[in-house]
Amino acid sequence: MTDDDESGTPQAVVLDYLPHGRSDDDRPQYQKQPVGYAVSIEEFRLYELVFAEDSDVSIGDTVPVETEGPVERLREIAYEDLSGGANSELEYAIHDIIDDNEQRFVDFYNDAPPITTRLHALNLLPGIGKKLRNNILDTRKRRPFESFADIEARVDGLHDPREVLVERIIEEIREDDLKYRTFAKREE
Repeated sequence: MTDDDESGTPQAVVLDYLPHGRSDDDRPQYQKQPVGYAVSIEEFRLYELVFAEDSDVSIGDTVPVETEGPVERLREIAYEDLSGGANSELEYAIHDIIDDNEQRFVDFYNDAPPITTRLHALNLLPGIGKKLRNNILDTRKRRPFESFADIEARVDGLHDPREVLVERIIEEIREDDLKYRTFAKREE
């Protein structure tokens, strides 16, 4: 998976595909179009996508976030608007996005800046307090991290740095009233 295709178009991972439209759509079946739910790779935005009738789309596929190709219409949605199937696939998709773009997320540990004089971006991650944050900062000064395995091996107390990111991204996607967002962007 890449963040953008060759033309620079943002991409999203399909979380759920409803070939016969939404179940809450009361129109006759022949008037319904295939619908899907997706999360964008770069900014973790959630979308409802209306696909062309002849689209060959499956859960886990990467599609462009634009009204071309298989996507006829799209709209950004809130977490609560996801289908049950999309909700259950979200964590798996985030794991895959992180795995496919590992260096981007390792670089977060390498480059995370202070937010204020009292708060650091690393402190936004679940389970990272002042002591662990300082340990990460001291360790990265010596040499940048090269992988999640490198982070785990060099930073005492930080177990599964990938899972810590997954938890934070899901929190940013679910919560409307977070003051600081690092990964999941929202329309203002």
